[in-house]
Amino acid sequence: MKLGFVRHGTTTWNQEGRLQGQIDTELTEEGRRQAIRLGMSLRGGPWQGIVCSDLKRAKETAELIAGHAGIPLPGADRRLREKSFGEMEGTTLEERVSRWGPEWRQADLGQETDEAVWARWMDFYENVLLRQYGDKPILVVTHGAFIARILQFKGLERKDQLLVNSSLTVLRRSGDVWETELYNDVGHLTE
Repeated sequence: MKLGFVRHGTTTWNQEGRLQGQIDTELTEEGRRQAIRLGMSLRGGPWQGIVCSDLKRAKETAELIAGHAGIPLPGADRRLREKSFGEMEGTTLEERVSRWGPEWRQADLGQETDEAVWARWMDFYENVLLRQYGDKPILVVTHGAFIARILQFKGLERKDQLLVNSSLTVLRRSGDVWETELYNDVGHLTE
């Protein structure tokens, strides 16, 4: 099995450094151009389908990729949404430090746990991906923290690399072992 994880294109809140979480923000024109370039770079590739988060920024990214790559996009699923950041959603780093102090990451501010994100992913993986697509190569268009949690639980996260908007990370399963084939690639933006 081969899975390609795509982080959605750029939004205004990405540019402002705001935590979006599950707030439903939209792509900027730059974000749309990123998605189109990625779609064009994937044309003629192995991907048999695209699944995506139901949040606007991921859904529009997936629609643009599908349209330019000619890959079927059957729909969106709320289980692929970004991690909820609770009270922190909509804030910048400076605002978080000002409100909750330098140790804000350890505060309980109503954020979703990493385990809950993983459980959402596993429910989707087992009940949609495996049942509907089997071993077909599929693109999953979703969100940065969501992808990072999946990689973390598989032991494949690279903490030194923040996932870039419209990046492509490809995982391949051989038996029970998942390996990284491509990580945080944005070569389509420079072509």
